[in-house]
Order: sequence, then structure tokens, then C-alpha cells
Amino acid sequence: MSKLTVAIGSDHAGYVYKQAIIAHLEGQGYSVKDYGTDSAESCDYPDFIRPVAEAVAAGKYDRGIVLGGSGNGEAIVANRVKGIRCGLCWNKQVAIWNRSHNDGNVLSIGERTVSETEALEIVDTWLTTDFEGGRHQPRIDKIDNPSL
Repeated sequence: MSKLTVAIGSDHAGYVYKQAIIAHLEGQGYSVKDYGTDSAESCDYPDFIRPVAEAVAAGKYDRGIVLGGSGNGEAIVANRVKGIRCGLCWNKQVAIWNRSHNDGNVLSIGERTVSETEALEIVDTWLTTDFEGGRHQPRIDKIDNPSL
């Protein structure tokens, strides 16, 4: 079975973990596209997060990962793109629920909220957890189709 393709982006406050996650995933055989930023110099997160979300929504990548200081702004930007279900995850259990209950296709992590080891564990858990479907599917359907 081939590995998922992953788009990733961060602002300056998520840059260090972004680099660590890219190295970690490429070491596991994932194909990763880095949408920036390219340094820890202050920048505006929408410039790097929206392209990740748009690429996932367009089907260019299976999943996306976005990072910032808290991950909140990044999740907000990603969720503005139709078809994106981005969850801010701060531990492995929340990552499991994001995938298994919400069919999350973009993961947001706050570099200032978890350790690097925890961030890598969250990423691994999130990428390997399947959507349960079943009772959760009608809820997912209503996200983009509220008239259902």
C-alpha cells in the first residue's frame, strides 16, 4: 500500500516543527510538498496555510498539515476552504477523533502548545487513523450541505 501524499505549511511560529515533520515523514516514505514559510522570520500565516488547504481540497494531496504558534489561526484559515475539515489537535486522542469521527483532511498543530516529540506522535497517529464512517458520515455530509 502506498503512503499518503501530504501538503504542509506554517508561519514563522511553526517553522521549526514543520521542518522536523517533513524530515520525519520523508524518512517514512511519505511524499511531502512544503508550501513554506522558509524561515522563522515573522510572516502572515494565511499566505502559507490557504495554499495547503486549497491543494488538499483540489485533490492534489491526500492530507494537509498546518502549523503556527497555537494552531488556531491556521485551522481557521484552512476551514475557510470548501471541502476542508481541519482540526486543531494537541494530543494523540484528539488526533484519533479528528480522523475517526470527523474525517479530518487537514491537521493543525501549535508549536507553542506541545513538545516536538508529541507533535510527531500526533502526526503519526493522525496519518494512520481511518475514518469510521457509519453514524459519523451523515454529520460530515451536512458540513458542506447544511440542507441535508
